[in-house]
Amino acid sequence: MASSNLCRGVRGATTIPENTREALLDGTKELLRELIDRNGIEQDAVASVFFSITADLNTEYPAVAARQLGWTETALFCGQEMAIAGSLARCVRVLIHWNTTLAQSEIQHVYLRDAVTLRPDRALPKQN
Repeated sequence: MASSNLCRGVRGATTIPENTREALLDGTKELLRELIDRNGIEQDAVASVFFSITADLNTEYPAVAARQLGWTETALFCGQEMAIAGSLARCVRVLIHWNTTLAQSEIQHVYLRDAVTLRPDRALPKQN
């Protein structure tokens, strides 16, 4: 464990089954909850969060899901993922800037559903 409090990046991604507001919010909340649970993230220690979504998701901003989870004071930003030929469809990605004493090697990145193909080396099994 690192001895001082540092800002670390925590990554995650998931795919959304359909382009509806409900599906986007539900999938994004599921992803955020997994990141929170696996890493012990507390809202007050989050500096900012960047979300990106693929162009085929256009029914809501993923940051709304974070607001619905109570992240009302956290700086949130959304953007559209680069349109690369053959890239994963209906994908939400997140990068959380988190102040923590954990070492880089202790951070658990979360990739759900079809997004496990993005970083299979980082897709850790759920720890109980």
